[in-house]
Amino acid sequence: MSIYDKLSQLGIVLPPVSVPAAAYVPFVQTGNLIFLSGHIARKDGKPWVGQLGLTMTTDEAKPAARAVAIDLLGTLAAACLAAGKTLDDVKRIVKVLSLVNSTATYTEQHLVTNGCSELLGEVFGPVGAHARSAFGVAQLPMGACVEIELIAELG
Repeated sequence: MSIYDKLSQLGIVLPPVSVPAAAYVPFVQTGNLIFLSGHIARKDGKPWVGQLGLTMTTDEAKPAARAVAIDLLGTLAAACLAAGKTLDDVKRIVKVLSLVNSTATYTEQHLVTNGCSELLGEVFGPVGAHARSAFGVAQLPMGACVEIELIAELG
């Protein structure tokens, strides 16, 4: 089954690439690797605001990380297209780095980030299994609860 069929089966429509909010580009390709800039969680087109351990729970933030994964897939599809490829040409999701807006005592950043990792596994199967880091940070742009970046390899 193609990645696009899998996305359709999951009811996922890929969004267009977000316009950068500062001085950076959405993705860079070097060799067969594509580096996606950090994407913040959005809900209804606006930053999904919250701080874990203060105004949000892990269960409330996990869907935010899943929403980020969908945005990342939209950008990855555009990066693939720019390289003359499609999402079906992704050889591996290599690495995910997740930043979770959280208090100093909050310790479940890894569980929030599962919202992203689990979706990548659903979409790509074994190719979606990736290395990962999840950090707690004092604040994120626009008060977003989660920001995630991704590295993928094209075949």
